[in-house]
Amino acid sequence: MLSSLVMMALGGLRFGVNQASYQTFSRQASYRWAALDRLGRAPALQYLGPGADEITLDGVIYPHFKGGLRQIEVMRLMARQGEPMILLDGLGWVWERWVITAISETKTHFLPDGAPRKIEFSVSLQAYGADT
Repeated sequence: MLSSLVMMALGGLRFGVNQASYQTFSRQASYRWAALDRLGRAPALQYLGPGADEITLDGVIYPHFKGGLRQIEVMRLMARQGEPMILLDGLGWVWERWVITAISETKTHFLPDGAPRKIEFSVSLQAYGADT
């Protein structure tokens, strides 16, 4: 079970009170349908199965409070490895394997040396899918 200060873990990456903390969790599920053309009639739809679920985590890092300035860079390094990672939430639910598909950041409230006091981020994840 994760520490009570961890909201979610993706592989070795932790989201929570003492690290990158997300304020918004969005999940989108999709379902695949193919259109089959028919002569003289409207196309019929055929169900192909579920699509890949997507999760977006939007959050804020205060690097001088907890976690430091390199948290986004760690996320990018993990994404560049190209390996699916186990997603686990703070309640102990295992969400199977997911991949990082996009990371964005916005830095604001700069100190005189250029270090940001606030980093807003967005991380997009996609379900890897089960191997059979």
